[in-house]
Amino acid sequence: MKNFRIESPDQQMREALTDKINNLTKPKGSLGVLEELALQIGLIQQTLSPTLSHPHNILFAADHGIVEEGVSKSPKEITWQQLSNFLHGGAGVNFLCRQHGFELVLVDAGVDYDLPYEKGIINSSVGRGTRSFLNGPAMSAEEMELCLERGAEIVDKVHNDGCNVVSFGEMGIGNTSPSSIWMHLFTGISLEQCVGAGSGLDSEGIRHKYHILKQSVDNYKGNGSVEDKIAWFGGFEMVMAIGGMLRAAELKMIILVDGFIMTNCILAASMLYPEVLEYAIFGHQGDEVGHKLVLDALNARPLLNLGLRLGEGTGAICAYPIVVSAVNMMSEMDNFAHASITKYF
Repeated sequence: MKNFRIESPDQQMREALTDKINNLTKPKGSLGVLEELALQIGLIQQTLSPTLSHPHNILFAADHGIVEEGVSKSPKEITWQQLSNFLHGGAGVNFLCRQHGFELVLVDAGVDYDLPYEKGIINSSVGRGTRSFLNGPAMSAEEMELCLERGAEIVDKVHNDGCNVVSFGEMGIGNTSPSSIWMHLFTGISLEQCVGAGSGLDSEGIRHKYHILKQSVDNYKGNGSVEDKIAWFGGFEMVMAIGGMLRAAELKMIILVDGFIMTNCILAASMLYPEVLEYAIFGHQGDEVGHKLVLDALNARPLLNLGLRLGEGTGAICAYPIVVSAVNMMSEMDNFAHASITKYF
């Protein structure tokens, strides 16, 4: 499997960063989470004056064979139709990218459709969607390897363009199903607590989805390794996101984590390389059942709770201004000594 060399941020700067934060003209700790973010970003970038440059939202799209088992309310063709909508600028992620200055990168990881690559979609397709994992693996080990490599390559491209902060989005009808199974397998949380409505299932639909996923887990015949479980149940777009996240951490970039799907992707990534979590900022707690539980399992503190459940990277992008505020705090606030203000603590 592709190897990544991910190092935990050097902690030697922690004292200097903490000292700078505590000497800004405010009561100690009074900017709360902004101070925590500033410390994290300062450690990632190894500087007392962190910066954010050229934010990108990389959106991977692919189809899922498990949709054949009736686990999603949305029909499979929504994947390519929504990808077309992204191209034309009419989706939720589009207006948020425009509002917050993100460049949107669209990647075909494995959509079952002839896409117009000449219009700006990157062709990284590994196949026309995964196979149903009800009775066998969704993808082969070789396909998983390709996904990791191609996800990493996309991050290399945006990094070469000057990007040091990246969010990841997804489009893939049915992808809450593999996410729920990964969550169950990698946290030990009961599968029933991991399974939700996805794009709008009613209670009967959720029960059917749960029974299909439980049967799939019961039918698992792999070797039990993390890599095997990722390949057996994952989606092409999800494994590409894992490769992208791991490469971003290797490059010491800031990773903005979106909703239920992407949180389970970084959960899976952390099962391979725990250090990846030190580069992650969790954008929000979404409305999909299970999201709060997986965030808690990761000891993650999401910045927002707006009842979102769209995906695409939208929650991560919504949270970005808070990250900007943390960085601006470090560059624009004065300190007690320079401002001739008595430091009283």
